[in-house]
Amino acid sequence: MKNLLLAFAVVALTFNANAQFETPQPSPTSKLEQKVGLTDITIEYSRPGVKGRTIFGGLEPWGTIWRTGANKNTTITFSDDVTIAGQDVKAGTYAIYTRLNSAKQWDVMFYSDTNNWGAPREWDDSKVVATAKVDVQEIPFNVETFTIDINNITNDGGTIDMIWEKSYVGIPFTVPTDKTVSASIDKIMSGPGAADYYAAARYYLEADKDINTAVKWIDMAIDMTKDDPRFWWLRQQALIHAKAGNKDKAIKAAKASMAGAKEAKNDQYVKMNMESLKEWGAM
Repeated sequence: MKNLLLAFAVVALTFNANAQFETPQPSPTSKLEQKVGLTDITIEYSRPGVKGRTIFGGLEPWGTIWRTGANKNTTITFSDDVTIAGQDVKAGTYAIYTRLNSAKQWDVMFYSDTNNWGAPREWDDSKVVATAKVDVQEIPFNVETFTIDINNITNDGGTIDMIWEKSYVGIPFTVPTDKTVSASIDKIMSGPGAADYYAAARYYLEADKDINTAVKWIDMAIDMTKDDPRFWWLRQQALIHAKAGNKDKAIKAAKASMAGAKEAKNDQYVKMNMESLKEWGAM
């Protein structure tokens, strides 16, 4: 009996010891957070490794629906309504599944039901909010760990990139930055201050919108702050007038900006204004 009790005690101690340390996950979890324009995007997924296996057409057979990762289904969250491969998708969280049609073409699907471990037992086409039919590009090297990233970022969109083994796909999407900013500008312009005029003018310059409107707004911003000129605002005024073809006004604003930058000991703005003045033939 004593020997039996001793054996049980050894087993219990061994179990408790094992329960107190952590081992690495075979497919570690990852969380990607990226702002695109004014939209926050979060991707949560597990990252399996190749580990000497044939992945596509092997571990993941052609014609099947892959969870696009490992363990619990991969999810993506958008803070605003977006457009994926030309299809409108409401703000919210979606699971990402991939139909592996062939080595050349996949369907990446955004699915409204996110409470699955892997692919759903019963697939429901009505829950697919968008499908991106993407061409698979073969890469000339092996990527060991499955990776999702957001690249080619602009104010208005980017691509959701997936890469694993020797395969790469990119899913294009757009975000409503211009719509959001323009609506905000329209609202603010009913009673804007100098900072509002400045921000709106700068946005119009950077977004390549109506430059004459940008001229009007930046001039109003500068006029409203003429008793306390800001050299970085004057810099934008110079650039806006230059784009509008008003070289004399651009040169005047650049000289004023450079003077203010020198007084503030801001060498970067001094350099930028000097380069512009040289380009415009004023130095």
